[in-house]
Amino acid sequence: ATCGHGCKYGECMGPNKCKCFPGFTGKTCNQDLNECGLKPRPCEHRCMNTHGSYKCYCLNGYMLMPDGTCASSRTCAMVNCQYGCEEVKGQVQCLCPSGGLQLGPNGRTCIDIDECSTGRAVCSYNRRCVNTFGSYYCKCQLGYELKYTSGRYNCVDVNECVTNTHRCNLHAECLNTEGSFQCKCKQGYQGNGFDCA
Repeated sequence: ATCGHGCKYGECMGPNKCKCFPGFTGKTCNQDLNECGLKPRPCEHRCMNTHGSYKCYCLNGYMLMPDGTCASSRTCAMVNCQYGCEEVKGQVQCLCPSGGLQLGPNGRTCIDIDECSTGRAVCSYNRRCVNTFGSYYCKCQLGYELKYTSGRYNCVDVNECVTNTHRCNLHAECLNTEGSFQCKCKQGYQGNGFDCA
């Protein structure tokens, strides 16, 4: 079976037919499935969609149980956590619904961890990190675009000279380079390629 466009988060099952891994959807399995929008809802109280998955958390005054349900807790109500809490050895601790969030100084609210600036993010050499609330994703560097080539998704150079996205002067030639382009004034003209006289 061959899938011309590839199956980003899934496997090829037949001619251009992808079977997506859990948490993903779309013809080429390239879209995140928002499990929080499914019926029945996967969480009892609140749901937070994440890339390829989701996290459950409880309303204030409730405790997240190991099976994902929310149980009423007098102690949780007293602590006033933003995203529910858990009891560990008789001590009440507030929870954050994602590893990309951390408890704030007050111990009750969750603040975002910028994985891109802390170096916790892992992106391949030709991709750049984009921070999101509670997580991050990797995007192609400027001058590159995501394309399906030789059986996988890669960031490939955009030829600005062909796509006409260069800003070269009318009297200049466009020269494509890896991730960028250069402009050179044509014979008989002088300048930096953006201005030729």
